[in-house]
Amino acid sequence: MGDWMEQSIEIGNNHEVSILDRKEIYLTGVKKISSFDHEEFLLETTMGMLLLKGAELEILKLDTIEGKVRIKGRIDSFSYLLNGKAKSKEESLMAKLFK
Repeated sequence: MGDWMEQSIEIGNNHEVSILDRKEIYLTGVKKISSFDHEEFLLETTMGMLLLKGAELEILKLDTIEGKVRIKGRIDSFSYLLNGKAKSKEESLMAKLFK
């Protein structure tokens, strides 16, 4: 990931995700933006690490007091990470095979 921004945010425990037409995403409960570029955002939320993927992503609004973030661009996916790491497809397949 290209650009890095470490910003601590003081917030409550609520976390909400709202996506409008896959062109804009609004998040609450964001504690920190760990990294970002035009294709990925890695955010620490009150519910864990969240990885947002897409294209031409950019921050429209960042409220560090209330932990609110609005991002525009093409939203392709978002997922919550286990232990701060995304589960790869190979890891999931291997885990299923050797159960």
